Amino acid sequence: MKLHLTRSGLQTSVQDRGRFRYRKDGVACAGALDLAALRLCQLLVGNDEGVAGIEIGGGRLAARFEDDRLIAWHGGVYEARVAGETIPARSSVQVRAGEVLELRAIEPSRTWLAISGGIDVPLILGSRSTHTRSGIGGNFLPDGEVLPLAAETDLARALRAAFSTRASSWSAPLFPVRKERLRVVAGKDWTEELGAELQGATFRISTQSDRMGLRLENAVLENVSGGAEQISEPVVPGTIQLPPNGQLILLLADCQTIGGYPKIAHVVTVDLADAAQLQSHNHVRFVAVPVDEARGWLQKREDDIALFAAGLRARFGN
Repeated sequence: MKLHLTRSGLQTSVQDRGRFRYRKDGVACAGALDLAALRLCQLLVGNDEGVAGIEIGGGRLAARFEDDRLIAWHGGVYEARVAGETIPARSSVQVRAGEVLELRAIEPSRTWLAISGGIDVPLILGSRSTHTRSGIGGNFLPDGEVLPLAAETDLARALRAAFSTRASSWSAPLFPVRKERLRVVAGKDWTEELGAELQGATFRISTQSDRMGLRLENAVLENVSGGAEQISEPVVPGTIQLPPNGQLILLLADCQTIGGYPKIAHVVTVDLADAAQLQSHNHVRFVAVPVDEARGWLQKREDDIALFAAGLRARFGN
């Protein structure tokens, strides 16, 4: 069965958890910019957490379903309707054959959509994620795109049979987004002076930002390399680079695998969801935190997701 995108929205793409075994070969990981949001949506529709869903960068999406499915959406400030009926975020939602889902951004932001069975585009290097810079997985989805859907799992069918209303009585946990402040840990090229500058400045998101990274304007930091070339080293989503012009770059999921700019800090993993919602002209500040605390927040989030998954399996699984 298929999903018909009559309107695709802005910078809409197929994403899963990304490709993580090929960075040594220069292949970017890609994947959803807010992995927790997509993973929770997948659980709500009875999918494995690694199944492919849709990331919507804004605008308005309209999609028609060929058969009955469960859907779930999460993230950003959106209005969502199925057959004209408003549906909540972070819930399991019934969609019947022929019905149309509409998602409309109320303010510029991203959201994630999961469909029971998952998006069944070709698996490339272990992932169905789209990386537009390289063309792996294709490009942003155009209006009129038709996406194949895989068969539902037994858990998805059990979930769908468990309620007769449009939306379920259960919902996924909420992880608040605080995009005005991102927490960081020190990078390889961190100094006390740079750290003080970083935490004392307010940065504006440049219009030259995308899924590869956010360019930060409005404040210039002194380049610790003195303009000299450096040996390229590994970088990851969350790395904050300091180019020669002193204007920082915060790398996101589509980032390159190595870079030659000084690495002054790294946004903690749980705050990458907040970074995903930063839009052009938004402002952001940074605050340094201990590595152990960052690990603790990540472990707490993983525990919450695991507990939610276990609860769904215990209640509806065979």
